Amino acid sequence: LLIHEGQLTYASHRLHKVADLGQWWYEQKQLPLSLGGNIIRRDLGESNMIEIAAIIHQSIEYSLSHRNEAVDYALGFARDMDRSLADRFVGLYVNDYTLDYGPTGRRAVAELLQCASIAGLSPPCTELSFV
Repeated sequence: LLIHEGQLTYASHRLHKVADLGQWWYEQKQLPLSLGGNIIRRDLGESNMIEIAAIIHQSIEYSLSHRNEAVDYALGFARDMDRSLADRFVGLYVNDYTLDYGPTGRRAVAELLQCASIAGLSPPCTELSFV
């Protein structure tokens, strides 16, 4: 299982792809596979949740509008990546879905959580909300 930059650099290490889980998920569900998300505890209260979500949103907007600086930052942690590859890597994690899942992304998250529950990997998610 390859994650992070390994998704882009495996061939240079003479490895070959057996399966792409994101591609498999899309073929099965016709939905994107969420690479991650931010969770806010409800007990912080609605106003704090909204403020935290706004701060995260502003941070993502900033990185999207300052992509060169984001790539420069990522290069400081890059292994086996030149600038072009680092730019592709940043694009995997900082994109329009990062800014707002939208209806499709929300369905994707709900479906992933439901599948995890059915498989016994997580408890049922009875209340899912997006701030």
